[in-house]
Amino acid sequence: MSTESKRPLSVLMPVYNAERYVAEAVESVLAQTFGDFEFLIIDDGSTDGSRAILERYAARDARIRLTSRPNTGYLVALNEMIDAAGGEYLARMDADDISYPDRFRKQMEYMREHPGVVLVGSTAEIIDPDGDTLHVMGGGWLSHEEIDAALLGGLGQVVYHPSVIMRADAVRRLGGYRAEYYLTEDLDLFLRLAEVGRIVNLAEPLIKYREHLAKVGHARTAQQADAMQRTLVDAHRRRGLAPYAPGPGAVALRPRTHAQIHRTWAWWALGARHVATARKHALRSVADSPLDVDSWRALYCALRGR
Repeated sequence: MSTESKRPLSVLMPVYNAERYVAEAVESVLAQTFGDFEFLIIDDGSTDGSRAILERYAARDARIRLTSRPNTGYLVALNEMIDAAGGEYLARMDADDISYPDRFRKQMEYMREHPGVVLVGSTAEIIDPDGDTLHVMGGGWLSHEEIDAALLGGLGQVVYHPSVIMRADAVRRLGGYRAEYYLTEDLDLFLRLAEVGRIVNLAEPLIKYREHLAKVGHARTAQQADAMQRTLVDAHRRRGLAPYAPGPGAVALRPRTHAQIHRTWAWWALGARHVATARKHALRSVADSPLDVDSWRALYCALRGR
């Protein structure tokens, strides 16, 4: 653990080829109303313009501790930052997301008022690659009991990884992120944290979580499904529960075409009454798969506005 910083909060952000989004992500952290933090960033061997963008911000704000090096993968980068962090608390941030200005203040206040809580996340405003709102997710799982049961049941993205603040000592005692569960290393860590303390989500969305076609869940679906299965099998065995078997509501991760993904985004946006955004993605779904009846149905509903 670093002794360079006495700031209470360490923000951890790995970056790899995030040129399109990283400036907005960095600015959302630097603009926080709670400003007493160090901002650890590892540029993990980016081959685009990410490093130059990060270097400009690092030159302007002394809170940024930037490391640029060859690519090792974000899990290795995260564990390196955990080891280097000087804060009592660890905030996760991803290079393609946006934090609301009051995110750190509200989460830090909650952690300090609830010493038994080892992780606090939040609901999330889901945005598309252009930054347009699709809908808000996560409101069904706020308490420790709700979250833990949903995680164990394989119900999907119950805790948004880039929304969390965690107690550094708890994360280190557990050994940080485990490489054997790469692609669901966050789920594995959350389940283990739930065994040593309480984990909660705040009802108010505190991040804008960006969906795009290059996300792991879209680009490496089969590998993530395998990692999720192994993570849940291990958690059930570790807790002495019945062997894990997908139950009602469990997410079945399957590869999807671009047309199917855009169609999902269109339905999300339409359900949240973001009609223009729904039309945009329904049109893209039709363009990607012009013979797909479901895409035309989504476009018809989007054009109607309901």
